[in-house]
This record gives sequence, structure tokens and C-alpha cells, in this order.
Amino acid sequence: MAGVNKVILVGHLGKDPEIRHLEGGASVANFTLATSETYTRDGKRVEQTEWHNIVVWRGLADVAAKYLKKGELVYVEGKLRTRSYDDKNGTKRYVTEIVADNFNMLGRRGASGDEGTDTSSHKSASDYQEPQVDYSADSSDDLPF
Repeated sequence: MAGVNKVILVGHLGKDPEIRHLEGGASVANFTLATSETYTRDGKRVEQTEWHNIVVWRGLADVAAKYLKKGELVYVEGKLRTRSYDDKNGTKRYVTEIVADNFNMLGRRGASGDEGTDTSSHKSASDYQEPQVDYSADSSDDLPF
């Protein structure tokens, strides 16, 4: 039986996507996604946030760069990848990231959640909800690894 490598995350973007265009014409965009969970420890509420590195390729990368913004709530589907590289000192480094093949914009983070940003034009999530638009990678877009 084949294994399953499926990741589903719902979280807020930590930064605007950064897009690069490779020599072969392919586009790749990277962004971070924060997921949080709360629990009670010793009678106190504790919030734990995990940061995830997200990678999107080709047309999906172009859509992400155009429409996704820091602080927005996003549903992401993809697969977990770990890759390695040698840094400038020759030390082998490992990076674990989610290669997304689908994302869905769920809404915009409210003014109370935008730290260090001019939020005068932002509405809270209860006042404003972007249309839920599903962006999926084309089945013909095979990833280059």
C-alpha cells in the first residue's frame, strides 16, 4: 500500500508572498503561515503558535502573489517536503516546508490582529468576509522533484 503525505492548515499569513521567476519560466512563491492552538496549563490559558513555510509553484504562485496579504486567514492543502542544501560554509542544512497544491482565502484578519500596520482601512473579520475562492494547482503542473 502506498503512503499518504497530506497536510491541511488553516492560519494567518505571516508575510506577503515573495515570488521568484526561474530561468525555465516557472514561478515559485514562498510565505509563512501561523497556526495557533490554546490550552490550559496550571489554570492559565496558554497559546502556542507554530510557523509553517509554504511553497506554491507556477500559476498558483502567481495567484498567491497577487491576492494573498499578510494577516489574512487562509486554508492550505499540500504535502510535506524536507530538502537539504549546503550553506555558504559548506554545512548541510535541512528545510521542511509545505508544498501547497491548493489554497482558499477565508477572510481578512481584523484590525485588532494587525500589529504594527496601519489598520484604518481594515474591517474586522465579522464585518468583512472575502468571497471564498478556491485556487487549485492544475493537475498538469507536476512539481520539479
